[in-house]
Amino acid sequence: MMIEPPIDKLLKKTNGNIYILANLIAKRAKEIETLRRVELSESNDKSISIACQEIYEGKVVPSNV
Repeated sequence: MMIEPPIDKLLKKTNGNIYILANLIAKRAKEIETLRRVELSESNDKSISIACQEIYEGKVVPSNV
């Protein structure tokens, strides 16, 4: 269960569009899996959690919002 960042705050990043948010999280998580495979295997962090945190912090922004 994901507690941080809160889903309602993530939705604000995409103007409340859950489909854009889901797509953005999936694409970024896949990039993280590809680029940081060794780092992920050594830590307890999941690629989806990292992607959500990056979106929340503004490091990744949707291009069509």
